[in-house]
Amino acid sequence: MLVKLFISVVFLFILLAIAFVFGSQNEQLIELNYIVAKAEISVSQAVSLFTFLGFLIGFLISSLFSFKRRLTRKKSG
Repeated sequence: MLVKLFISVVFLFILLAIAFVFGSQNEQLIELNYIVAKAEISVSQAVSLFTFLGFLIGFLISSLFSFKRRLTRKKSG
């Protein structure tokens, strides 16, 4: 199980590195409109920001389901 986790993390970091390389090649500015504010950032910063947010949200949801599964195993066993 630890080897599977290690391979997954390495694969994820490789994909993140590729996303950052592609994003860093484009220095065009874009405007992000939030609910209460606006920000003008480069495409590379936007790619980095949203890639990180996607990873964080996915990790939190995955951790929640893993924790829930462990709790149900403890109750039944």
